[in-house]
Amino acid sequence: MPEFSFIVLSFNEEIHIPRLLASIKDLGAPIYVLDSGSTDRTLEICREYGAEIGYHQFENHPKQWHAALSTFQITTPWIIGLDSDQIVTPELFQKLKNFRDEDFKDVNGIYFNRKNFFKGKWLKHGGYYPKYLLKMFRRGVGFSDLNENMDHRFIVPGKTIVWKDGHILEENLKENEISFWIAKHNRYSDLVAHEEIERMNALRTQTIQPKFFGSPDERIAWLKSLWWRMPLGLRPFLYFSYRMIFQLGILDGKTGVLFHFLQGFWFRLIVDVKIKELLKKD
Repeated sequence: MPEFSFIVLSFNEEIHIPRLLASIKDLGAPIYVLDSGSTDRTLEICREYGAEIGYHQFENHPKQWHAALSTFQITTPWIIGLDSDQIVTPELFQKLKNFRDEDFKDVNGIYFNRKNFFKGKWLKHGGYYPKYLLKMFRRGVGFSDLNENMDHRFIVPGKTIVWKDGHILEENLKENEISFWIAKHNRYSDLVAHEEIERMNALRTQTIQPKFFGSPDERIAWLKSLWWRMPLGLRPFLYFSYRMIFQLGILDGKTGVLFHFLQGFWFRLIVDVKIKELLKKD
């Protein structure tokens, strides 16, 4: 019996979740799915794979993950949290198949390496690869960072390690339709704008200690602390230029450049516009 369980979040994921569940089913690990009201075949598919299903109304990703960790009675010593649009590669599958808790007694969390795809294109540049996400952690030790409104991450006190080989593949096929991508990120921009206003008013602080030379998440926390000090309206231009030139985003081709423009410039510019609007209302 594996020494870990999977938790997956879902909402109308019939296009994605069969890929994910097929990639992990032969590990024989318990699978728990926290759904937020799917109306398609998502839950039927999950039951076919023997998953235990729970429900929680969605507010944001950090709170949904917090609910997931609180809802299920997990007994394995480790938990792996995955999104419905992710897939475990055969290389990562093998690492998990060979995983033994006794070999990691001094470790509380493990970062997986992610390959992100947009419209079928692997984003190799622009800061998107390698990309290390803390996805595996000890039960009762790891928790969801509720000091974020949109970005979700697990926090693990103590020692963490990075698995550079073996990947999770992430591709949201719904985002192949640009209107879906824009509508989704327009909602996200509301969450981020309100979060930044709260940070300006010292109502939110970073849970993770910012460290440039720390863990992958500590480095992100350091970069975010720098971002929040940059001038509104100017920082999207600076960030997009940095991704294109210094992080070689231009090498991702026209599809990759479209993604970097949308995610690295358009989205962040909309956030800044909304922050200014909220400040005027105050």
